[in-house]
Amino acid sequence: MMIPIRCFSCGKPIGHLWEEFNARIAKGEDRKDVMDSLGLKRFCCRAQFLGHVDLIDDIGKFKKN
Repeated sequence: MMIPIRCFSCGKPIGHLWEEFNARIAKGEDRKDVMDSLGLKRFCCRAQFLGHVDLIDDIGKFKKN
């Protein structure tokens, strides 16, 4: 779905970093370097970004009955 506003484990706000992360990854930057520069130091926050699958466009195609 959408990236959570806060990290599930530590509570750090991470939602505002998602668009910049995606834009820089699309340009070809290394994921590790991008996360370091965005201030994502904890492994729990990094896992949110690395494990996230953006499904909002796929789910939006289905109608609610």
